[in-house]
Amino acid sequence: MSTDDFETATHKIHDLLVESVDQRLASDAPVGYLLSGGLDSSLVCSIAARLQPDTKIRTFAIGMDQNPIDLKYAREVADYLGTDHTEFIMTREDVLGVLREVIYTLETWDITTIRASIGMYILCKKIHETTDLKVILTGECSDELFGYKYTDFAPSPEEFQKEAAKRLRELYMYDVLRADRCISANSLEGRVPFADREFVDYVMSVDPDLKMNHYHKGKYLLRKAFEEGDWLPRDILMREKAAFSDAVGHSMVDDLKEYAESKYSDEDLAKAGEKYPYRTPFTKESLLYRVLSNYGASGEENTKLKGPELNPVLF
Repeated sequence: MSTDDFETATHKIHDLLVESVDQRLASDAPVGYLLSGGLDSSLVCSIAARLQPDTKIRTFAIGMDQNPIDLKYAREVADYLGTDHTEFIMTREDVLGVLREVIYTLETWDITTIRASIGMYILCKKIHETTDLKVILTGECSDELFGYKYTDFAPSPEEFQKEAAKRLRELYMYDVLRADRCISANSLEGRVPFADREFVDYVMSVDPDLKMNHYHKGKYLLRKAFEEGDWLPRDILMREKAAFSDAVGHSMVDDLKEYAESKYSDEDLAKAGEKYPYRTPFTKESLLYRVLSNYGASGEENTKLKGPELNPVLF
């Protein structure tokens, strides 16, 4: 366990993350960056732009056609950094049209993971179809290290550390599953600076009390690490994170719930336990995902994906 104080920790976090991004810029193929407008992806883009002063990096964002609230934040970061920025808009029809394909690709029926994957999957698909990019840098793995909703109000440093370690162990079931499948399924290579082994080892060794939400601001340690040096506009640096499922527009979740309501009755949901006794779907949306998980991308039923022995997240 590190004995570094707050100031020392912020300096090391700063230097290690810059080094991690630098190590992931080497490529024989063109490199792009996913930019949601949140702290994590914005920092990755800022560091990359700073390390390549003679190159205009290419950033990409996506949002729903109805109130895509985070597109404006991504655009603010892109303008601040002077990136070659591209925005994609997706509609309700796009979301529903790709839903079966996303679930097939993820091999999960986890509600949050599916919601959060739809925008990323469509974005990566658009990048593959419209550019020559082969490598994508993303901001995943920061939440597990520095905290998010599940650790922001941890009752003690010990509980913070315990939950953070649990989330890291489960990365392969959630955020890493989402990023890996969405990116690689669209013939792109994903690189994740926050998941650098040396960076992860150091952050996890820092006294968890320094990572606690003592300041009514999540990820305060990470924010302070990049407070000096004009890495980002202050409103972005101090902006609270929005989940990717919400970042693309709150209407997407409403559309998914509404679609599920149109597909299944209350009676269907009540009888879900007869077909799915293991981890029985508890909402119509979860029933929709569970049913779709039994079918391939083409709609053909996959009987191998049935049975109580299945892992609740990975088949």
